[in-house]
Amino acid sequence: MKALTLDGHYERSVVVDLCQTCQAFWFDGLESLQLEPASVLELFRIVGEAGGGARAPLADDARCPRCDLQLVRTFDQQRQSRFEYRRCPEGHGRLTSFFNFLREKNFLQPLSAAQIEDLRRNLRSINCSNCGAPVDLVKSTACAHCQSPLSILDVGQAERLVAALQQKSMPGERAKRDVSVSFGAFERDPDWYSTASSAGLVNAAIGAFSRWLVDR
Repeated sequence: MKALTLDGHYERSVVVDLCQTCQAFWFDGLESLQLEPASVLELFRIVGEAGGGARAPLADDARCPRCDLQLVRTFDQQRQSRFEYRRCPEGHGRLTSFFNFLREKNFLQPLSAAQIEDLRRNLRSINCSNCGAPVDLVKSTACAHCQSPLSILDVGQAERLVAALQQKSMPGERAKRDVSVSFGAFERDPDWYSTASSAGLVNAAIGAFSRWLVDR
């Protein structure tokens, strides 16, 4: 794993471990709750840069990097978002996939009926944002491999994150307006559907989000 030192609340540092191979984060204790908005944004960039592609779900026999005990598959809920992770039975921390990290932070929402129909008009299949397996849109709107429903980035939540950061340098209403105008251009990108097909809806949106941040 690669160690990332990020800003936490109350001017503390948070060290998050990253595994690019399984596309997951390891959080010691309550580190996930201690991240500043800018640090969440940095993890967003990492998820977006990982792109799509086939990858296996987290192994059921994964072990804690601190004590080597087998991690326990755990299900949890944050507001309306259900997510899962592998936790250490001794409380040393938890292993969370990129996809479930976004769920935990309320950055994903299920597709509406209109969005599903729009996808079907433009694409026959799309890669699952969780495991990378292909989803046949004619037959289903959930991944047959990992059972994850097709989801999309919650633009409203992303807007709030960026606006919170920009409020330090500009008035709140201006920050909100500036972000909203930029996010409205995502799905008008001519390469949107081809990118979403291969990388998955979530990765495509986060990739566009990351490029927007760089352009800023």
